Amino acid sequence: MRWFRTLRERFSRSIQVRLTCYFILILLPLILFSLYANVRSQRILEQELGERTMSAMDSALEFVDQTLQSLEQLSTMLATDGSLTSRLKHPSAELTPDMLVDFTSVMSYISNVNAVNPVLSGVSIYHGGTGKLLSSRIGLLDRPPHTIEDWYEEFVRTGRSIVVYNPDHHEEALMGWADPIYNEGQLLLMQLMDLYSRDRGNNVLMLSLPKRTLLSYISHLAPSPSSQVSLYDDQGRLLVSNAAAPQPLLAESIPVSEVSVAQLPGRSEKQMMLRTDSPRSGWALVLEQPEREIYKKSRPLEVFTYWIILISCLLAVWIAWLIYSNISAPMSSLVAGMRQLRLGNLDTRLAHRRQDELGYLTDAFNQTAEQQRHLIRDIYEQQLRLTKTELKFLQSQINPHFLYNTLDSIYWSAKNYDADEISEMVLNLSRFFRLSLSKGRDTFTVEETFAHLGYYIRVQQLRFAGQFTVSFDAAPEAAGLHVLKLVLQPLVENAILHGLEKRKGGGQLTVSARLEGDRLLLTVADNGRGMEAERLAQLREALASAEDKPAAEGNDRKDAFFGLLNVRARIRLYYGESAELSIDSEEGQGTQATLNLPIAGCSEEQEGDAI
Repeated sequence: MRWFRTLRERFSRSIQVRLTCYFILILLPLILFSLYANVRSQRILEQELGERTMSAMDSALEFVDQTLQSLEQLSTMLATDGSLTSRLKHPSAELTPDMLVDFTSVMSYISNVNAVNPVLSGVSIYHGGTGKLLSSRIGLLDRPPHTIEDWYEEFVRTGRSIVVYNPDHHEEALMGWADPIYNEGQLLLMQLMDLYSRDRGNNVLMLSLPKRTLLSYISHLAPSPSSQVSLYDDQGRLLVSNAAAPQPLLAESIPVSEVSVAQLPGRSEKQMMLRTDSPRSGWALVLEQPEREIYKKSRPLEVFTYWIILISCLLAVWIAWLIYSNISAPMSSLVAGMRQLRLGNLDTRLAHRRQDELGYLTDAFNQTAEQQRHLIRDIYEQQLRLTKTELKFLQSQINPHFLYNTLDSIYWSAKNYDADEISEMVLNLSRFFRLSLSKGRDTFTVEETFAHLGYYIRVQQLRFAGQFTVSFDAAPEAAGLHVLKLVLQPLVENAILHGLEKRKGGGQLTVSARLEGDRLLLTVADNGRGMEAERLAQLREALASAEDKPAAEGNDRKDAFFGLLNVRARIRLYYGESAELSIDSEEGQGTQATLNLPIAGCSEEQEGDAI
């Protein structure tokens, strides 16, 4: 403690020492504030960068979910197509002429499906009775049961509806063609054929999705070549990554929707990590970015701040030892200025007329305040505006008009080949999509909604070849009211696919709108096969329990009613808690779905992003 006693004696006997100590103490808040500002600016930069990136990741993952959902719907449609499943029901294990004719028809059918779905790289069906693989790209392959891995037996035994299979090795089939199943460059969406039949057999439908397609959805999220963006499935397995040699992570160890910086195993430096999960599929999207890239632009400013702190301290000692009189006023001014900085007033400036060292110190203070203001406000706001502009530019590139042009080309091609039914179907589908996008409108009038549904229903009538008729009935006082666009389409789709599809003929679909007091009632009714009492009770229970828990957190039974739960959630969000969806059905008699909406929410047209 001898040094402490020596310092105490010099402090009590020397004004210069006291002045030096006091001056350093005055500079201490500036030092601490500068250090705090550096740390705080880093946290703000991380947070803002994380929020912007997380928003882009959510959008990309939602697009992946939409792609998977569309493929699942396509898979279900193919797996339940009676004209397709009937050609696969052959009890014999040996190929017969009739079997070859049916297999040829099946391959032609799935080739057409593959041709109209460019997102797919192939469509295959494994025929469990003969061990043959029917591929839209290669044709008929012999694949005896002993070459099938454990996934096939487990898949058939459990009867799981839809499975995403990620091949763990690569094989070639014929003439250098990649095997339709064991191709590491694609994912397989598998489903049992004739799923809803008790004697469905063991035939498996396989939709091949190229991994490069998924990679194109997420690769733009990587801000630099050294950043790694990866997609994981619901079991934590790596599906795709933009890295040449990706190093898988335990995605569960990364917080969801939070910015985390850590030293990862196998990485040479710290990484900033972001993770977002899909509530529907359970897939996870993870972004890794080296920490040095985040602070690349702010690091020189941070070093400059340290130099300012060091220079200020040296100047304090130098000035204190050179002059210790006539500095009270400048010191008071500096203290007041630092007090304003601590209060967050970055516009603080100190006026002076001195030409000596104190004048230089005051200028240094003003420069430091200006640099801090420029760092925190100008540069940050400029980069934020730039990033928003870039994001808007990227979003503007997503132009839906290519869909109209493509459908128009298909329409004229069908007209040239006198395929009137196909041309009419494409024309109605084009009109349906064009009105669906609606250029920012959230609502249609009831009259426009019925006209919009007419295009979709006409496509279905052409598909089912006059299997049902449709009638629209809108009360005059209800025709001009506004309702959410596409709110009736899922109800009409359910009526056709689940009610009228199995009916041999004489099907009737009725869509009506009427007023009862201050309520608008929209009804979709069919005379199809209806629902069993147990199934109806499960549906009503799912609709009732949706008030307490989102459908994404429910069980498999809720997943089966996803479309109806989605309609109910949309009308609740848009019209309030008084909006209701009710379902009435009787087995063998038909089903009726009714939307009960308040007229107060239907009186005006709404514009903006659709709900």
